[in-house]
Amino acid sequence: MSQFTLITGGARSGKSQFAELLAASTKRPVIYIATAQVWDDEMARRVRKHQEQRPSTWRLIEEPQNIRETLLQLKDEDGVILLDCVTLWLSNLLLQGQTKPTSTSELNQVKFSDLEPQIAAEVDEVARLAREIKPQVIFVTNEIGQGIVPEYPLSRAYRDVVGRCNRILAQSANEVYLVVAGFPMEIKHTGEQLLSSLREE
Repeated sequence: MSQFTLITGGARSGKSQFAELLAASTKRPVIYIATAQVWDDEMARRVRKHQEQRPSTWRLIEEPQNIRETLLQLKDEDGVILLDCVTLWLSNLLLQGQTKPTSTSELNQVKFSDLEPQIAAEVDEVARLAREIKPQVIFVTNEIGQGIVPEYPLSRAYRDVVGRCNRILAQSANEVYLVVAGFPMEIKHTGEQLLSSLREE
């Protein structure tokens, strides 16, 4: 059984940097799964920045959607799998079939909320695999539901999908870290203890 770690936090919180430090600290070969798709120059710059900060010895797999199949292909590897990030993977699943950026008005005509159960089922299977395969697994995700309610249906559907899927992954993970202002805090064990004490009352 693998060691599965989930790392979450807000934008620019330092979660990716912490995940990379955690992976490097194992002194084992690292396989980096990048889920980003480059649609414009701004995204290209973000991807390039991430590439520059990673060790050149790390093996890179660019896979925007088929994470289950990728984990199955890597199930016997002796090393660490670092996936960054879950939220981009989920947006790719939500928008699969789109071959180019589409206007908000066109997207709002699609019932994205109908895709949530299907995506959640896929994430549930990936979460199970992350615990069962041989290599250690680290997933990076984002906390996106702590602001105002989004204006558009797509944004609301995306917020809901990410929130639900983060919970699925956290339930399966051995450890869950929340990174705030660059500092990681392990939150699963203390959270489980609190929930357990409340259920016993």
